[in-house]
Amino acid sequence: MERADEELEKVNAFYTGQEGELMARGEALLEQLRILADVKRILADHAASRRARGLGHSRSMPPPSPSPSVNGSSGRYLLSSGLASPQSMSDGSLELQQAQVSEGAAVADEVMAALERNGVSFVGLTGKTKDGKAKDGGGKGRGGGGGGALQMPATVRIDIPATSPGRAALKVWEELVNVLRKDGADPAAAFVHRKKIQHAEKNIRDAFMALYRGLELLKKFSSLNVKAFTKILKKFVKVSEQQRATDLFSEKVKRSPFSSSDKVLQLADEVECIFMKHFTGNDRKVAMKYLKPQQPRNTHMITFLVGLFTGTFVSLFIIYAILAHVSGIFTSTGNTAYMEIVYHVFSMFALISLHIFLYGCNLFMWKSTRINHNFIFDFSSNTALTHRDAFLMSASIMCTVVAALVINLFLKNAGVAYANALPGALLLLSTGVLFCPFDIFYRSTRYCFMRVMRNIIFSPFYKVLMADFFMADQLTSQIPLLRHMEFTACYFMAGSFRTHPYETCTSGQQYKHLAYVISFLPYFWRALQCLRRYLEEGHDINQLANAGKYVSAMVAAAVRFKYTATPTTFWVWMVIISSSGATIYQLYWDFVKDWGFLNPKSKNRWLRNELILKNKSIYYVSMMLNLALRLAWTESVMKIHIGKVESRLLDFSLASLEIIRRGHWNFYRLENEHLNNVGKFRAVKTVPLPFRELETD
Repeated sequence: MERADEELEKVNAFYTGQEGELMARGEALLEQLRILADVKRILADHAASRRARGLGHSRSMPPPSPSPSVNGSSGRYLLSSGLASPQSMSDGSLELQQAQVSEGAAVADEVMAALERNGVSFVGLTGKTKDGKAKDGGGKGRGGGGGGALQMPATVRIDIPATSPGRAALKVWEELVNVLRKDGADPAAAFVHRKKIQHAEKNIRDAFMALYRGLELLKKFSSLNVKAFTKILKKFVKVSEQQRATDLFSEKVKRSPFSSSDKVLQLADEVECIFMKHFTGNDRKVAMKYLKPQQPRNTHMITFLVGLFTGTFVSLFIIYAILAHVSGIFTSTGNTAYMEIVYHVFSMFALISLHIFLYGCNLFMWKSTRINHNFIFDFSSNTALTHRDAFLMSASIMCTVVAALVINLFLKNAGVAYANALPGALLLLSTGVLFCPFDIFYRSTRYCFMRVMRNIIFSPFYKVLMADFFMADQLTSQIPLLRHMEFTACYFMAGSFRTHPYETCTSGQQYKHLAYVISFLPYFWRALQCLRRYLEEGHDINQLANAGKYVSAMVAAAVRFKYTATPTTFWVWMVIISSSGATIYQLYWDFVKDWGFLNPKSKNRWLRNELILKNKSIYYVSMMLNLALRLAWTESVMKIHIGKVESRLLDFSLASLEIIRRGHWNFYRLENEHLNNVGKFRAVKTVPLPFRELETD
């Protein structure tokens, strides 16, 4: 029973701490909601006054709504019937649009003055008078029952992180407005207020969703531990037959905070009511879709389609191989132009399909080992891909591509003009599916992919999230794919399929220069992400070291490109030196930083203390496999004398091996991330609150 007492104390301590944090978070969110409601009311009043003046009405402004009272003395309740708020606080609501004050210095000054009287400073202005006392705007104070405006902290600022170029520009504009206001100029600052309120409202909504998820997890923690102690006591009675001691401990469990406290249940109910009232227009069904997203139902149809497309792909590929062999296309005397076209188009889609298939394997392994990948990547659980979805995408892509190649070969043997335009049509079809605006073909996943790619391409201007730099790492393994895309774009978009001059897309000087740029572009994007994280994360030197890894890869790629153009002994040694240095750098980062291995003090020899897989030998084999696949660049200096077809097959095989290495790397990278996250007891994301108090002298 002593051991059970110790465990009970641990459970109580953890539950009490988490309960206190959630209650404090709830009180902070209510304060944020009150400030937002008052700010929007002020803007709406001024907008109504402006419209009234524009229509020639002479009636006076309506008095401000009563200040909301707060039942915050007990710290247990969030819902207050006196909460003054707009009718709807959803994104893009009509009231928010009506609250625009886009022109006129007089109206802008009135809005700014009204906000400052309520203690809100949008441009970093303190809300204090000359004698140092807080401005209250004539209000009676919180909960005073007066007719004045809501009394808030003396100095409050809307703090929206600059996670995108738009928010960064807004922040720069805010500082400019601040300077202009101090100089007495007309800033027309209403635009700043409107945009920042939109961002603040979205942040508060997301914070309520995160709070509710935390409450649900804590309720599950309570119920699971009650069941666990109940089963332990039943077994204890059977073994020891000490009924009295068991009854006493059972009463102790019932009186424990994690079993008897109802604060979490009350807070969860109140969050539901608040969210339904202010963010979904009193529509409970919509509110619960946000707060309790339903998991997608498992269906056997996806499994059936995976098998169907896989079988069709295998059959079509066999047919294509037979037709190609009979036609003699891939022989030394075959159609060289056709071989070049088919190689690039097929390789491009094959590498994409292989990467998606390996991602599906990653999803399966992460799910099997209970790695919370959706939380790590910040994916919504009701729209995130499953491993079956990834397998379906991979099989359908390859089935469609091979079907197009078979049809293309039939048309070419039949002498049909412009038969090579069919692969181009396939590219247009795939592009159309990617950008399709309709809710078909995994629209949420497609849009998420495009959003992440946008963040990668404009790396310095967007906040770097886990999904962003994880995808950028995938791109560093898909450089051959990018080169195939370069050739395909050159061949089809330039209209060269009419005369088959494929040499212009392989031997042209501009083509070679572009190939050089593509070789280091993914490393360049990844290095920029590291520099952005270095600035955002308190000048973490590890981010600079990580950027150095990608710079070394760019140098190695440049040297190999130069060696291809000038194959001399000097450049051979330069390739060996630069590529060896970059490989050692990458291997160190893979094993030590990304995977957390090579720890000499670990209880698991040369691994890390916490492991998910029970068989340790798998980790050692994986390290050796990663080492071997990292050395694939040595093929570039061996100068193996083989035919054209064999050379293409070798290049495709090496590109596939690099993708396999990346898929293998993905599992251990997320395993390490998951274990570090679990060590910090963080199961829900922390959403930054928009309104914060400024420190004043």
